Amino acid sequence: MQKDLTRHPCFNKKSAGSCGRVHLPVAPKCNIQCNYCNRKYDCVNESRPGVTSGVLKPFQAAEYMDKVLAKEPRITVAGIAGPGDPFANPGETLETMRLLNERHPELLFCLSSNGMGILPYLDDIAELGVSHVTITISAVDPAIGAKIYAWVKDGNVVYRGEKGAEILLDRQLKAIKGLKERGITVKINSIVIPGVNDHHIVEVAKVCASLGADIQNMIPLKPTADTPFAGIPEPGRETVLPLRKEAEPFIEQMTHCKRCRADAVGLLSDDQSTALCGTLQACSKLKPLEATMARPFVAVATREGLLVNQHLGEAKSFQIWGESESGGYRLIEERQAPQAGCGPKRWSELAGTLKDCRAVLCAAVGETPRMLLEEHDIKSYTVDGFIEDALRFVFEGGDINALKVRRAGIGSGCAGGGAGCG
Repeated sequence: MQKDLTRHPCFNKKSAGSCGRVHLPVAPKCNIQCNYCNRKYDCVNESRPGVTSGVLKPFQAAEYMDKVLAKEPRITVAGIAGPGDPFANPGETLETMRLLNERHPELLFCLSSNGMGILPYLDDIAELGVSHVTITISAVDPAIGAKIYAWVKDGNVVYRGEKGAEILLDRQLKAIKGLKERGITVKINSIVIPGVNDHHIVEVAKVCASLGADIQNMIPLKPTADTPFAGIPEPGRETVLPLRKEAEPFIEQMTHCKRCRADAVGLLSDDQSTALCGTLQACSKLKPLEATMARPFVAVATREGLLVNQHLGEAKSFQIWGESESGGYRLIEERQAPQAGCGPKRWSELAGTLKDCRAVLCAAVGETPRMLLEEHDIKSYTVDGFIEDALRFVFEGGDINALKVRRAGIGSGCAGGGAGCG
């Protein structure tokens, strides 16, 4: 479907009075800690990234989107901007985009990220029809970045100081290049922090423009309680306007930003977050439709059919077990696993393969496949022992933690980042 890219109010000021956006808060975790960010507080009258009145699962976000469009048909953009980072929550982010693409392909799809974890998902983003991506870059010098970021998390390793800022900057610049290679419009958000990077923001504009970024949004620091930058005063127009003017020869400047919440909804000039807060919270309590369906079976990742001893991502097939009429349990059949190497799409396909199963038993499972299977009401249990012992806990109840895997790590060759093996 050919979409009108001018109908994004954040990227095109001319459409801001007639086109609205909705931010779907499905990404609570973050992979960096900025010295100006505190996601702990939520005042409904406060407009800044990182705050939301609720967190949604992907299927809940799709239902919320339906309700929002019914109440505000001028919405043209669906985006994910937190309250953490979309790619510290890649499973939730991509599944939400997939559901929206199925239900509302006419919408523009937008993501806002710090860029740290986006690189493995560039092809997924393009395939799902995401047309606009914002990357927050406030420094292109690791020495300055070290003053802005308390830490950066890469997989299971946390980096601080210039090393963390250097890793983050490398990912951010590669993200701009990769997004532009895929024809995606890129906006750069740069936080103007007096005494820290205000002398450096124009250099950020030059570097990002050289990589093809389309527009820059210089956002004045908003001092937030209980952060290292709480005592730095918010820069005024007398600081920001000259910086925009100096950077404008290199990259277009955005001048109408509202510093949107992670659950912002409506026109930029007429935000409806407060009015729709109850709808958001009601949707956050919805249960999957699959929960009402009968699920008589359990899937098992096993090498020889006796023990639960395979990582979910390693299993090429799953044994399907059910209760026997004469008591005990019986093997129903064996089902092939989806092909490896398809990322989150693989786990959605596996959920379809196991749609009549209430649980899957395995030796280990990453966070992304666990979450995506749970979205389809399929529980993932990591256990170590005989299949029939584990089946008894699933079918008859009890504390399955008694069969928890007693290993130090997830398994040989696994990075342990939670993204799964596919």
